[in-house]
Amino acid sequence: MQTTDCTLSGPRLPPHDPGTPTLSVVDMHTGGEPLRIVLGGCPEVVGPTLLAKRRYVRQHLDYVRRRLLYEPRGHRDMYGAVLVPSELPDAHFGVLFLHNEGYSSMCGHAVLALGRFALDFGLVPAPPAGAHEARVNIHCPCGLVAAFVECEGGLSRGRVRFHSVPAFALATDVLVDVPGRGQVVVDVAYGGAFYAFVSAEKLGLDVCSSKTRDLVDAASAVTEAVKAQFKITHPDSEDLAFLYGTILTDGKDTYSEEPTTNICVFADEQVDRSPTGSGVTARIALQCHKGLLEPGQTRAFKSSATGSVFTGKAVREAKCGDYNAVIVEVSGQAHYTGVASFTVEGGDPLRDGFLLK
Repeated sequence: MQTTDCTLSGPRLPPHDPGTPTLSVVDMHTGGEPLRIVLGGCPEVVGPTLLAKRRYVRQHLDYVRRRLLYEPRGHRDMYGAVLVPSELPDAHFGVLFLHNEGYSSMCGHAVLALGRFALDFGLVPAPPAGAHEARVNIHCPCGLVAAFVECEGGLSRGRVRFHSVPAFALATDVLVDVPGRGQVVVDVAYGGAFYAFVSAEKLGLDVCSSKTRDLVDAASAVTEAVKAQFKITHPDSEDLAFLYGTILTDGKDTYSEEPTTNICVFADEQVDRSPTGSGVTARIALQCHKGLLEPGQTRAFKSSATGSVFTGKAVREAKCGDYNAVIVEVSGQAHYTGVASFTVEGGDPLRDGFLLK
């Protein structure tokens, strides 16, 4: 089959407003969950700490998030990352995570992708000759996360793993009234972000076979009920004290060599296509807290949306305030999908994007 070569010569852009910076990005996905990494065009992010920078972007630069993630350039389940300087001496860089509702405190699938990106785009020193793994220290809003990137010849190859911030069970067997579904018992755990966990069976659903819309509706109802009836606290910062979403599981929490399946619904009914890296972190912490998983035991976690798999294990004990915690290692595979330059044309009434629901 013959194809027509329509490639434009040089870095030519379509007609656009010259006073509006072009946003250049690299797109990746991890287990099917997208990540749009900003290369250029974002104004300087001001603030003495990463959490202050997160507040600054929310207050002054939110149009960047909307332009990148919303239609017509994105979609309601798009995810993004803006790289910023970090105040931590051990960090190679800081990152702000973007989603359809705002700004997360942690994102495991993004860390797995950013590990590859940082090595391939020279954000970290090249590993020594013959090295098969490179370390990338990423300052996330929840704290410093170490990613370990399989490499060959100084470039990323294969899987990435990361070590989490201290993860812990905040509360177990929390009884909440869910409108239309009655009383439901949930667990709440932290893996850089807080999630409510409940077996889909308790809501009359099957995480593997029920319609995605039904799973989203049920998870969203649980999230709103927990937010209204249970107070989330974090021992280190109020900026981290919020419920990010609900993860519906297959109920198979006892250790097994077979994968356990879940689906994460977070932010404004956003569906994670991957098994959810920070969710896997929190779920392992929860299983360790309940005595269902021993340190060093590796479990596989499967996404009911795409079938993609992350693995995870608790690598050591830790503390977070007064909570007994664990450091969790999560492993997965990220892939590049392309690059893009996003422009704004003068007079476009939808320049900052929109969402359909």
